[in-house]
Amino acid sequence: MIPEHLLPEPYILMLTGFGILTAVVVWLPLVLRKLPLSLPIVCIALGAALFSLPQITLRPLPWLYPAITERFTEFVVIIALMGAGLKIDRVFSWRDWAVTWRLLAVTMPLGILAITLLAAWGIGLPWAIALLLAASLAPTDPVLAADIQVGPPKTGDEDEVRFGLTSEAGLNDGFAFPFVHLAIALATVAATGEPWFGEWLGYRVFWEIGVGVVAGWVIGRAFGWLTFHVSAETKLVQTGDGLIALAATCVSYGFTEIVHCYGFLAVFVTALTFRGTHRDHDFHHNMHDVTEQIERLAMMVLLLLFGGAVVSGLFSAVSWLDVVAAIVILLVIRPLTGLLGLAGLKADRSEKLTLAFFGIRGVGSLYYLAYGLNHMEVSGVERLWGIVGLVILFSVVLHGLTVTPIMRSLDRQHGRDPDRDDPVAAAAAP
Repeated sequence: MIPEHLLPEPYILMLTGFGILTAVVVWLPLVLRKLPLSLPIVCIALGAALFSLPQITLRPLPWLYPAITERFTEFVVIIALMGAGLKIDRVFSWRDWAVTWRLLAVTMPLGILAITLLAAWGIGLPWAIALLLAASLAPTDPVLAADIQVGPPKTGDEDEVRFGLTSEAGLNDGFAFPFVHLAIALATVAATGEPWFGEWLGYRVFWEIGVGVVAGWVIGRAFGWLTFHVSAETKLVQTGDGLIALAATCVSYGFTEIVHCYGFLAVFVTALTFRGTHRDHDFHHNMHDVTEQIERLAMMVLLLLFGGAVVSGLFSAVSWLDVVAAIVILLVIRPLTGLLGLAGLKADRSEKLTLAFFGIRGVGSLYYLAYGLNHMEVSGVERLWGIVGLVILFSVVLHGLTVTPIMRSLDRQHGRDPDRDDPVAAAAAP
C-alpha cells in the first residue's frame, strides 16, 4: 500500500496523461493508417482509463457543466469547419457539388423526420424533445471524420466519396440549426401559446441562413485580399504564418453571431471563399496545418473528457430501447436516407453505399444538444445526453473500425493506390 503522502496529485496525473495523449495523437496516426482502428477510439479509451483512476475525482458529465459543454464543443466545431473548407480543391458550382446538395436537401431532412418519429413513437419522448434529439443527431461530423475526408490542399485526394462527406459535414452543421430552433419554438409555444411559424421561417430559416452565407463570403473575400492581394511590402502571405486561418475563423464566427445568424455556416463559406481567392497558392498548406493541429489538440481533450463521461455515468439513464434506437439511427436511418438522397446520382454503387454508410456523428451533435437544452426547459436531460453519447460512441467504434479497410478497398477498386501518400511506406521503400 502506497502511503497517501506519496501518491501523486490529481493535477500531476492529468498533466502527465495530457502529455502522453498529445504524444500519442502525434505518433499514432502513422501506426493506424493501415489498421482497422481510429485515433478517436484510442483517445476515448485513454480518457476512460484516466478517469477510472481513484485519484481523479472529476466527473466530466455534460449536464453538470452545460455552459462549458456548449462553448467548448462550439469552438472545436468551428475550427474543424475552417479546416474542412480549406481542404476542398473542387471549385464551387451547383453541378459539381450535386452530391452535396442531395445529402443536404434530401438525406438530412429525411433523417431528421425519421429520428423524430423514432424518438417520439419508439422511445416515448415528447415531440419537441424528439425533434431536438433528431436535429442534434442528423448532421454528420467534421471533427471525427478526418479519415474519410479529402486530403490537405492540392494533394488530389478528392474523389466523389471523400468530397461528398467533407462538403456534407461542412454545410449540414449550419443547415441543421433551423431544426434546433424549431424544437425550441415548439417547446416554447407549448408553454405560452404564442404564434411561432412566421418568425421561425422568416428569421431562423431565410434570414439567418442567407445572411450567414453572405457574411461568410464577404469575410472570406476580405481575408483573401489581405493575405494575397495587398501591396508586396505588407502581404500577409509572405510571413508564412498560417495563424491567419484562426483569425478568419474567429472573425467570421464572431461577426456572424453578433448579427444573430448562423456562424457555423459562415465559417465554412469563409474557408471556401478564402481558398478561392488564390486557389493554387502554397500558403493554403500553412493555414491548413495550423487549423489541423489546433483541431486535433482540441479534439483530443474533448474525447478524453468524453471517455471520462462514459465511465462516470453518461449512460446511467439509458434503457435498452434507447440502445436499440441508437443502433437503428446508425445502421438503418442514415444508410437508407443516404441512398434515397443519392438516387439517380451518376456514381458507382460502391461509392453510393460508402457515402450512405459513413454518416459519422460526433462533436456537432454534442453542441446542438447542449445549445438546445440551454435554451429550453427539459426534464430528464441525463437520458438525452445518454442517447446522444451512445450514438456517438457507436459511431466512433463502428466507423473507426471499418473506415480503413473500406476506403482502401474503394481506392483499389477505382484504380487508386491507397499507399501513394503513406509516409511509412515511403520511408520503407528502397
